[in-house]
Amino acid sequence: MKVDGSCHCGSIRFSAEVDPSKVMVCHCTDCQKLTGSAFRVVVPAPIASFVLHGEPTRYVKVAESGAKRVQAFCPQCGSPVFALAQENPTQVSLRVGGLDQRNQLLPGLQIWKRSALPWVDTLTSVCASEQQEALHLR
Repeated sequence: MKVDGSCHCGSIRFSAEVDPSKVMVCHCTDCQKLTGSAFRVVVPAPIASFVLHGEPTRYVKVAESGAKRVQAFCPQCGSPVFALAQENPTQVSLRVGGLDQRNQLLPGLQIWKRSALPWVDTLTSVCASEQQEALHLR
């Protein structure tokens, strides 16, 4: 499937080919810190299909395994855009939230579940609202 996307401000744009069955949710503590959220949703794309417009800021994170991963984000708005291996990358991990086709990319796998925040599995029981102003916290 052909996907395209951007950072929040549009300074970084990209496109790639992805396999929609490979979408995953990562609950690792690195993803929690790097997103400022409970988890990250990613889809891998072959590096040969990845086209990038704009120059992201890159940060190298050493994973628990010792692997070095380049984290790329917009220098203007800070949106995470992708990650890849520091040496000899064969694929790029696209941040699903930045893809225009995100509503078509359903996760099929959750990884690092041992690090998941304890409330993640209870979200369906939490009060919900279609807009912010309609919800009053109790």
